[in-house]
Amino acid sequence: MDAPHALEFGQLKRCSLFGGVTAEAFELIRPFIRFMHFDAGACIITEGEVNDRIYFIESGSVEIVKKARGGLGANKRRLTTLGPGETFGEMELIDIQPCAATVVALVPTETLSLSNRDLYKVSKVDMKTYALLVMNLAREISRRLRLADDMIADLSR
Repeated sequence: MDAPHALEFGQLKRCSLFGGVTAEAFELIRPFIRFMHFDAGACIITEGEVNDRIYFIESGSVEIVKKARGGLGANKRRLTTLGPGETFGEMELIDIQPCAATVVALVPTETLSLSNRDLYKVSKVDMKTYALLVMNLAREISRRLRLADDMIADLSR
């Protein structure tokens, strides 16, 4: 899955987590970011299992699938699809709980990822950048929560 990759500052600027990060701070973060390739159909994370990283989609697309409450394996619902510039795995990075959903690559997909352990390491080398990353992460989770609220409101009509 992992492959060598020449990571450039412009690649990270497309991801909401890295909004406001300076070129200097990028150089501090660069060693912690992993490039990963997933073939079409590959299960990247599985609902109920442990995940400790956030993924940024460089190319390709993924499908987010969740089991319906009380449902068996065949009772799954597609929540959304995500593409380049979008992220997944944010919740597990913060709350350190099992994965809330399954993420499957729809086509060959390349991601950049950052683990919660590496995010902690960033805090040790540059607290200001760490605080910016955590605030950006909170904003992304808030955006997703607002979208979920709107979807729930639409379903209750």
